[in-house]
Amino acid sequence: MRGPHSSFVSTLINAALVGAEEKLGRDAVALDLRDLVDSFDALVLVSGRNDRQVRAIAEEVERMIHLALDVKPLRVEGWPSAEWIALDYGDVIVHVFDEVAREYYDLEHLWSAAPSFRPLPVR
Repeated sequence: MRGPHSSFVSTLINAALVGAEEKLGRDAVALDLRDLVDSFDALVLVSGRNDRQVRAIAEEVERMIHLALDVKPLRVEGWPSAEWIALDYGDVIVHVFDEVAREYYDLEHLWSAAPSFRPLPVR
């Protein structure tokens, strides 16, 4: 496994996790994919209970990253249905799922070889 992420990537991951926590996101996890793919460094995964919460989490993640780094996502996908919203920041992709979509796509299993980090709950 490689050493720590760059300061930018670490700050982005932490801001995404804080944003998810602020809106009571469930089972947040960051996956370090640097040793597995060349196109990006990490995925952040989090779940919401329904489409309203999924949108609220995605909005708060975007807001917290913008406050921390003054950047916006390069692309956002999935907003209309809010079953799975992907915020693409280049080096980090944040996935906000509803619980059914997260279980169905099971990205944690797909990337099970990746080291993961789960923040301790603040509540």
